[in-house]
Amino acid sequence: MALLTRLSLHNPQLCALSTIGPRPASPLSRHLHASFLTRQIMPPKNKTAAKRKAASESQSDNEATQSASKKAKVSKDSPESAVAANGQPTNKVLPVNITFPARIAGTVRLSTWNICSLASASKKGFKFYVEAEDPDVLVLTETKVNEVPVDPFLTSRFPHCTWAISSKKTYSGTAVLSKHKPLSVDTKLPGHPDPSSVKGRIITVEFPGCYIVATYVTNAGQGLKTLKEKNTWNEHFTTYIRDLDKKKPVIWMGDLNVAPTAIDLANPKSNWNKTPGYTKDETEAFQNILNPPESAAGVDKFVDVWRQNHPEDKHYTYFSYRFNCRTKGLGWRLDMFVVSERLVEKVKMCEIRSEIYGASDHVPVVMEIESDVVTGS
Repeated sequence: MALLTRLSLHNPQLCALSTIGPRPASPLSRHLHASFLTRQIMPPKNKTAAKRKAASESQSDNEATQSASKKAKVSKDSPESAVAANGQPTNKVLPVNITFPARIAGTVRLSTWNICSLASASKKGFKFYVEAEDPDVLVLTETKVNEVPVDPFLTSRFPHCTWAISSKKTYSGTAVLSKHKPLSVDTKLPGHPDPSSVKGRIITVEFPGCYIVATYVTNAGQGLKTLKEKNTWNEHFTTYIRDLDKKKPVIWMGDLNVAPTAIDLANPKSNWNKTPGYTKDETEAFQNILNPPESAAGVDKFVDVWRQNHPEDKHYTYFSYRFNCRTKGLGWRLDMFVVSERLVEKVKMCEIRSEIYGASDHVPVVMEIESDVVTGS
């Protein structure tokens, strides 16, 4: 994760964040190091604040946050004021300067980030993160682009770009930006009865050593009004990813739009079977991919990489702009890497970039895996 002065986010007790003045005007090539803006600026009011799982922070999260906010509420002069009760930072804009450790030798670095509109994120520091992370494969979800972007910043870094664009204007959207040339690319979900609803939500890129499946999974909707559509997606996606896994190992990454277990969201009790992303149907569908039922003979397991490496951490990848959720540490873990079980021993690192908040209401997740998984050699 990003280097914070004299601290590691793996040890929340040490997260005493240093501060610095407002971001100076300087080119992208400046040296980066992670200090946070002293002045916390709320992002512009977002018209999509009430979208997707934001419904989950409605009355239930707002009411249930009071006790947690007491734990996180400390003196402004105290170093702990920059860390929420769950151990994640509380900044509301990107760090002034960003740097990450060099990738482990012999690995490729993959990053996934729900950017909640490329146009909006680009105005809030998106490119600073991309330059600092420098991933080999970057998956972007909820891009909301209406046509393939013409951006030399991206194309110069990622010569192989695929953009899946929704039929609806400024809606959903997924991208896979890669330094490595794929063998094949597909933007469909085989067997799905409504291809138009899938458009912009899935990209499969085949490399010599694996498939990478990037998704912005269908949302169950406010009041669970589209749970039926979500179940249809899950049914066909489960079949699809299992079929791919029989050919080559799979890396599934993106916004999976499900909190797999109770520790993957701040307020599980008040949201269970009421809020999109945390229902019996959705969580069981996800678990059936990880651990296929006995009836699915000959089907191999998948692994939720970050959760396996951090079995008890209550860290999240999405914090609504509403109800001051970021400051209170109230979020959901929706963005993740799920890999074929036989790939797990090749994974060398998987982390939530907790401090990269403000360009979007999500933070990125990264994984490093042995290079041959992608290159085949």
